[in-house]
Amino acid sequence: MKIAYLDTVGGIAGDMTMAAFVSAGVPFATLTAELGRLGIGGFELSARHVQRSSVDAVHIDVITTAEHHVHRRLKDVTEILDGSTLPAGVKERARSIFRVIADAEARIHATTPEQVHFHEVGALDSIVDVVGSAICMEECGIEAVYSSAVRLGSGGFIDTQHGRMPIPAPATLEILKGYPSVLTSVAHELTTPTGAAIIRALSSGLLDDERLRVSSIGYGAGTNEFKEIPNFLRVIIGTLDSPMEQEEVVIVETNIDDMNPQAYPFVIELLLGAGAHDAYLVPVIMKKGRPGVLLSVMVGRTRLDAVVAVLYRETSTIGLRIHQTGRRKLPRRHVEAATSMGTVKAKAVLRDGKEIITPEYEECRRIAQERNIPLLEVMRILELEMREGGTRA
Repeated sequence: MKIAYLDTVGGIAGDMTMAAFVSAGVPFATLTAELGRLGIGGFELSARHVQRSSVDAVHIDVITTAEHHVHRRLKDVTEILDGSTLPAGVKERARSIFRVIADAEARIHATTPEQVHFHEVGALDSIVDVVGSAICMEECGIEAVYSSAVRLGSGGFIDTQHGRMPIPAPATLEILKGYPSVLTSVAHELTTPTGAAIIRALSSGLLDDERLRVSSIGYGAGTNEFKEIPNFLRVIIGTLDSPMEQEEVVIVETNIDDMNPQAYPFVIELLLGAGAHDAYLVPVIMKKGRPGVLLSVMVGRTRLDAVVAVLYRETSTIGLRIHQTGRRKLPRRHVEAATSMGTVKAKAVLRDGKEIITPEYEECRRIAQERNIPLLEVMRILELEMREGGTRA
């Protein structure tokens, strides 16, 4: 699996992320050409080599030529992305980054993500930073992102369109809540909200003891020189030898003993639709001997708020237990298999170096109903054919 490890030596910002990937080998001409597919114009990029603590690094400036104090909402940014001709993977990464920012700003200002006015982050240069970072990852074929603990400055102030703010900025802290971070003594903004959102939206967490085969390294320079630390973001691109993928997830649990059980299938369907990885019920005996259920939900950090909203809206719970954990999973991908029953959607899982292909349950159910064949017979036939036949991604 090809990964990018974001080593936040001097923090992280959007322009530092782009610059680090250019330093690692993404052609600057390719980056600028792909950014042109945004279809909005009004900006130029310049890149130059600089020294940061005697290390050669790339510094990128985004120069806006046609925009002043434009305040956008999430919907406006999404429309720009949807209207562009960028690859789907770039759009998806960029959307997830902006969604993280909107969720954090909404919590800070007691409003909804849809009503948040992006100020600095909605400006054209910040849009370019986010989309450019996503383009670089697409160009490198990055399948997963990991990071170091995020380094933050502290003890100083920064002037924003909201007024003077302490460092770290409230949005940066809100975005990184629950993610490993380090407060340094550097009284400058090392990590910006945009940089924090790149990590929070895309990172699977910290690397433990996985064996990484390094293929390229890049250094993206920040604007200033610091005496305390080298002001650059280091990106390490390589492949993991570990056969398992890992990510940080959140477990949300609640015990319920006063709800109509007919509603549970509907609730679980809504939870999965809100982005939960899994949701299930376990029978429990609660206080005073009453039978109840333990409702457990596993979800990624970026979709936690959506899951919590469903639980409070659709169940009788008045309190939730939330704790972070990790999971390791075998590499898998979605494929389509040519079978005697037509093209069937399936899942391919890599186990012990061999790819095992199994049909999706809903596909088996559909075929069983359409052809009036017992479900177990459909599953047996398809599993046999998929062991022997081919697939296409």
